[in-house]
Amino acid sequence: MTSASAITFSVVIPAFNEEQGILPILQRVLSLRPQLAAAGLEGPEVIVVDDGSRDRTAELVGAVPDVRIIRHGENRGYGAALKTGMTAARGELIAFLDADGTYPPESFPALWQAALDGADLVVGSRMADQESAMPVSRRIGNRLFAGLVTVLGNHRVRDSASGMRVVRREALRRLEPLPDGLHFTPIMSLRAMHEGLALVEVPIPYAERIGHSKLSAVRDGLRYLQSIVWTALSYNPVRVLGGLGLAGVLVAALVGAGLVAARLSGVTTLGPWGVIAVFAALVAGVGGASLFGLGATFNYLLALLRREPIRYGLFGAPLFTRPLERHFGWAGVMAAAAGGALAAGSLVLGLYGWPIDRLWLYLVGSALLILVGVQLVVSWILMQTLQEVAERNRDPNGSSQTP
Repeated sequence: MTSASAITFSVVIPAFNEEQGILPILQRVLSLRPQLAAAGLEGPEVIVVDDGSRDRTAELVGAVPDVRIIRHGENRGYGAALKTGMTAARGELIAFLDADGTYPPESFPALWQAALDGADLVVGSRMADQESAMPVSRRIGNRLFAGLVTVLGNHRVRDSASGMRVVRREALRRLEPLPDGLHFTPIMSLRAMHEGLALVEVPIPYAERIGHSKLSAVRDGLRYLQSIVWTALSYNPVRVLGGLGLAGVLVAALVGAGLVAARLSGVTTLGPWGVIAVFAALVAGVGGASLFGLGATFNYLLALLRREPIRYGLFGAPLFTRPLERHFGWAGVMAAAAGGALAAGSLVLGLYGWPIDRLWLYLVGSALLILVGVQLVVSWILMQTLQEVAERNRDPNGSSQTP
């Protein structure tokens, strides 16, 4: 028997038209009671959230002893059903899995043990070379989204969308808000990373589902992508915008180096592809600097609004003693000065008779340097202003709540 102080283990099962698979999964979950007792846990408390089913799902669940059923009058979404169930659960450890038989309840002991060992969120990973009946298209999609979450969250995960998890109750507040749709799980993983929670993956097998799948590869894939990017922007904008900006600056630098090399080799005219390359360099260079500066500025703004220091950056851990954006001021001045000097030299050469077809490239390059320099200086001014505002907002103990 478990003691009065035993940790309660709750299992939430969202269900929408799952009459074919719900009873077997309930029997398998309830059969975990002896293993829970052996681990010093109480339960399982089983909660099924019927999300507006139009079949016999609710009727079948209602006939099973020791199972609570909560009904939504209409279909509100996978994430909404999970949030309803987790709010109603009494357990200190709250687990969830799907009702379609794809996830094995028999793997829960490994997941709850990881939680007892200190993990805040334990994910049953279907992508860890265990036996899996996942279709190839979904496997590819899951790997792509796991890679995106890994890059944006700066923490490697192999399965960001698994629907079999165990989470500590005290960690749930830090994971909010969570979406109502099928993209609930990758957003939970990404928020856990950014909140500094201990996320652990445990390999599990994956079976072919019972009944018809509700997942739309295109519609839900796009929703996954959009929600992952927006969540990352809400925590660390420079990771997304700065990454895009840096890529643009690198493109401009590569095109510029290629054009200079061509000019030094004697090429004085450009064909159609050369003109396109110059256009791309201008757009990528100016746009890249703008995006990088915008991302860094947003990081300062978020830190100010949250009244906490900036915890993240473009590369996760800082690369320099001073943040990279603190160098924007002098770097922008130098870039603009170099562009101005290049423009002045080109104009002087033009006044002394140099043909314009030998000077236009230098004028384009000078314009790019001036525009990038101005953008960097503007971004630096904005960040300095936010820094000054933050320094005025000191807490009662006198400690500065600066970014």
